[in-house]
Amino acid sequence: MQQTPLHDYHRSAGARMAEFGGWDMPIDYGSIIAEHRQCREQVALFDICHMGEFLFTGDPVASGLDAAVTLPVTKIPVGRSKYGFLLNDRGGVIDDLIIFRLADDRFFIVVNAATAANDFAVLSARCRAGSLTDLSAQTGKIDLQGPLAREVLRTHLGPALDELKYFQFRHCSLLGEEVLVSRTGYTGELGYELFISAGKVRQLWDLLLADPRVKPAGLGARDILRLELGYSLYGHELSEDISPLEAGLALFVDFSKEFAGKAALLARQSCLTRGKVAFTSATRRPPRAGQKLFAGDREIGIVTSGSFSPLVGCGFGLGLAATAATNTGTTLHLGTPAGDSLTVVALPFYQKGSVRT
Repeated sequence: MQQTPLHDYHRSAGARMAEFGGWDMPIDYGSIIAEHRQCREQVALFDICHMGEFLFTGDPVASGLDAAVTLPVTKIPVGRSKYGFLLNDRGGVIDDLIIFRLADDRFFIVVNAATAANDFAVLSARCRAGSLTDLSAQTGKIDLQGPLAREVLRTHLGPALDELKYFQFRHCSLLGEEVLVSRTGYTGELGYELFISAGKVRQLWDLLLADPRVKPAGLGARDILRLELGYSLYGHELSEDISPLEAGLALFVDFSKEFAGKAALLARQSCLTRGKVAFTSATRRPPRAGQKLFAGDREIGIVTSGSFSPLVGCGFGLGLAATAATNTGTTLHLGTPAGDSLTVVALPFYQKGSVRT
C-alpha cells in the first residue's frame, strides 16, 4: 500500500489503519463517534494526501478539456471551482472531480485516489492539445472542517479569509510557500481544503493541531459525515456502471454543451429504472454496502453505503433501487423480505451543517 507524507504521524498517534484506494489510511484515532462530534461541533483535521492532482495548461475548448467532462469548464470564473464527472461512452462515471480555474488557461484538477492513474490516461487521450501534468506525488492535501474552521485558519491567514465564499479559493503565503486554500469539503460543515507541497504538509498539519480547538479525524468519521449529507462516494454511489442521473446528480451535468458520454446519458435519461435512495433503519444496526433491499417479497435494489449516525440515532444509508421504491415514506427491508425495516427519507439526513455560513 502507498503511504501519505503523514503516515508516521498516524502511526505514532495510535491510529487504526486500513487500506483505502490502495493507500494505508487512518480509520480513527480511538473513537469514530468522538471524531464525528469534533467535526460537527468544533474543528477536525483530515489527511487527504492520497487524492490525485493534475495541472492542465491550454485553451479549454481548443484543447478538448471542456468536452472531456460534464461540467462547463469555460464558465468557471478564475478563483472558483466546479464539481462534475468524467464519463465513459456508456454514460457511467469514470470518476467525479473538481476543477479549479487558476487563470484563463490554467486548471487544477482534483480526482480520487483509486482512479487517479486511469483519470490521467483518459484526460490525456481526450485532450488533443495543451499540457496535462500529474502533480499528485508532490502535492499534500489536508482538510480543516468544522464550524470553527474559519476562526482557526484566520489565526494564520488573517481576516482576508473571511471574503472566501463557498467553492472559491485563493493562494496564500504560509510556511514560506504558496498554499492553495479552497473553501470546499466533504462534511457539510464550514471548512477548507489546503493544498501544499508534500514536503511541507507535516509542518502544516502540526501547526493546525497546535490549536486546542483542532483534533485529527480519520476516514471512519468522514464517511459518516458525508453520508449524513447524502454525498456520493466513488465506488459506492458512483461507478462506471452508475450514471450521474441514477445517482441523483444531474445538476452537475451541463447538457447545453458537448461532452464524452452525452449521447449515452441522453438515451438513458428517458428510461431510468433505478435511482438513488436514502433510508433510516428501525434499529441501531448499520446497513452494509452490498446488502439487498426488498419491498415486500420483491428484491428492488442494493445498499451502496451504510453506517450508524450519532445524530440520526439509528442505522442509515444510501442505495440504488427501482424508481418506484424511492418515494419518501416507502417501507423497505434489509437483506431479506423479513429483515430490518427501513424507511425511505428525503436528503439530507442532517440539515444543520455550517457549510455555507
